[in-house]
Amino acid sequence: MLHVYDLIKEHEGLRLKPYRCTAGKLTIGYGHNLDDNGITEDQAERMLIEDVANVEKELVRNIPWFAELDIVRQSILIDMAFNLGWPRLSKFKKTLAYIKSGEYNEAAMEMLDSVWANQVGERAIRLAEMMRTGEWPE
Repeated sequence: MLHVYDLIKEHEGLRLKPYRCTAGKLTIGYGHNLDDNGITEDQAERMLIEDVANVEKELVRNIPWFAELDIVRQSILIDMAFNLGWPRLSKFKKTLAYIKSGEYNEAAMEMLDSVWANQVGERAIRLAEMMRTGEWPE
């Protein structure tokens, strides 16, 4: 027996990336109109949790020593990878080498000496200070 969900799924189809529907509205999923409806805060929270989990898995896969870092420095790398994506973060070779060797002041300086730091401003300053101290900001 068909349910309304099956009917809508069949008619709308599933699109996992945003697209413009026939009415020109930005749409995703099974016809979810982002232009008029956006998403709820709960949906945004669930997406964030899933996105962070995926970023963390990617870091664990690509940085063998990631799990050995304290939670603050793991969080910094997660934040940076969330913002940049792993391919761009992987180009921070000196920063990553300094983190691996526990030279956190040098890692912080390398973070700040980047195009990324100029692009994100206060975010980079905050993360660099966290890298230096190993502490959460107050």
